[in-house]
Amino acid sequence: VQLQASGGGLVQAGGSLRLSCAASGDMLSINTMGWYRQAPGKQREFVALITRNGTTTYADPVKGRFTIIRGNAKNTKYLQMNDLKPDDTAVYYCNAMTTFNIYWGQGTQVTVSS
Repeated sequence: VQLQASGGGLVQAGGSLRLSCAASGDMLSINTMGWYRQAPGKQREFVALITRNGTTTYADPVKGRFTIIRGNAKNTKYLQMNDLKPDDTAVYYCNAMTTFNIYWGQGTQVTVSS
């Protein structure tokens, strides 16, 4: 499984951004896709995920603000981020989990200015 991530950038507090993650390879083996983030000096933390059947889970800090959207292409997922806060500043990583492996896309920088 390979993941191609895109999106991110610089936005003012209260603004919105959308990240995308396109998977290729053994798509049938993927059980979940999602995002993690890592802020400077902090550990990587869970942000959100979507299961094969469409069930979503969000970390408490982003609930109500972030939404995973299924793309028209089954291999693409989007993370819509609204009402962004300076604390959301981090490098965001999309990932895909199979029964035996975890795959990571390249990180994309999200910077929220106050």
